[in-house]
Amino acid sequence: MKLSRSTLLALLITVGLAGCVSKAPAPVSERSPAQVSPTTKAEVAPPPKVARPGYYIVRPGDTLIRIALDHGQNYRDIAAWSGLENPNLIEVGQELRVRPPENAAVARPVTSSQVEVRPVGGTAPVVPADGLRREPKGGKVPYSEQAWTQAQKPDAPMVVAKVDPRPEVPKTEARPTETKPEPKPENKPEIKAPPEGAIDWAWPTSGKVIAGFNETSSKGVDLAGKVGDPVLAAASGRVVYAGTGLRGYGKLVIVKHDNSYLSAYAHNQNLLVKEGQAVSKGQKIAELGDTDSDRPKLHFEIRRQGKPVDPGKYLPAR
Repeated sequence: MKLSRSTLLALLITVGLAGCVSKAPAPVSERSPAQVSPTTKAEVAPPPKVARPGYYIVRPGDTLIRIALDHGQNYRDIAAWSGLENPNLIEVGQELRVRPPENAAVARPVTSSQVEVRPVGGTAPVVPADGLRREPKGGKVPYSEQAWTQAQKPDAPMVVAKVDPRPEVPKTEARPTETKPEPKPENKPEIKAPPEGAIDWAWPTSGKVIAGFNETSSKGVDLAGKVGDPVLAAASGRVVYAGTGLRGYGKLVIVKHDNSYLSAYAHNQNLLVKEGQAVSKGQKIAELGDTDSDRPKLHFEIRRQGKPVDPGKYLPAR
């Protein structure tokens, strides 16, 4: 079948138009920056803060009690060193001082020689170096009409007979003073302070160990017992915390023994000591309980420079 020239021309024009339509560019739409999805932008997180030596950066979930326990310090000291008005208010990212300042002022006790005694309502009379007071002036004069007349006049100078204040010493023959030989110093042994960390430890309760020390899951040992059993100080020291401010420990007592060692007693039923109180080895400081625990027990920790250590290496063998 032959097509006419006009029909062929019409077919060619139709095919050309169809090819142009198929090659048309895709439409481009412009969006404002606010409409761009957040996933298209590279989110750059600020670099984490690095604590200076002797400082600590507060992290989410931290409490001042926890920070103090982990650094072997009294939480009140950390609050003072860091200038915290309220120890219960700390913020994530805040820098706290966990080591005492090098130039910290040390309060010295006041001795009686440093106390200046002043009379109330006036100033103390001045005493000359020779120990003789010359005012107010006074003295004794022999009775006479002239002396009596002068005594009646308020502005009249008083005639005072000069008296030598030095008593007369009878003259005696000078005798040579006997010199006694100085006693020889005795060779007494020098008493030295016990070395750092030389602590006489004892078990805080008589219950058996039901959970041992583990650096990852248990920072101390768990000792079995009944509610009300006595909890004893494992060594002499001073209470630096007594309360419920540390989650997971219940009613807690922390005793500081020296600049290196702390001991912690958790899950108590009753606390028998207060912060700042000095305690001796074997003294009853609490009663065993089950606060913040699944059963009655004592969780006991020993920390050196804030780091938990195995109490079994310090407590005596049973």
